[in-house]
Amino acid sequence: MDFDGFYRDTSRRLLRYAYGLTGDPGEAQDLVQEAYARAWQRWRKVSGYDDPEAWLRLVVNRLSADRWRRLGVRRARAAAEPPLPPVNPPSEDVVLLVRAMRELPDKQRRALALHYLLDRSIAEIAAESGASQNTVKSWLSRGRAALAAALDDTRATVTTEGARRAR
Repeated sequence: MDFDGFYRDTSRRLLRYAYGLTGDPGEAQDLVQEAYARAWQRWRKVSGYDDPEAWLRLVVNRLSADRWRRLGVRRARAAAEPPLPPVNPPSEDVVLLVRAMRELPDKQRRALALHYLLDRSIAEIAAESGASQNTVKSWLSRGRAALAAALDDTRATVTTEGARRAR
């Protein structure tokens, strides 16, 4: 039997088996893919076995056991470490900024994020986006203006709502 035929005949069964072992469809697919990659590398030898599918199941068993072992080690390591301190919630300014950024067109938002959050130059942004430097400058200028307007509107709304609640 050739490898392609073997794969077609056994792959669904092996995937069901791996899913039964892991309970995770993505992990099952990864295990089966790795098992078939190993079988393909050793196909001359594996194809000579009385039951090549049993060899594949053995590989999946071992890969699955390795996965559980790694998870156990990670859990033990995590349990031995002190818990991380709680993270403070974002400030109101950060929430307002993120909300305003979401309202921007994609190109302006991306240019602002690259320039101000990742310290990318205008030339680097132009090269990455495939746009001219003047276009990037325009995106930055329009994005800053739109952000300023959105933040002014949002702050005015928040202040007005706060004053209403205080009454």
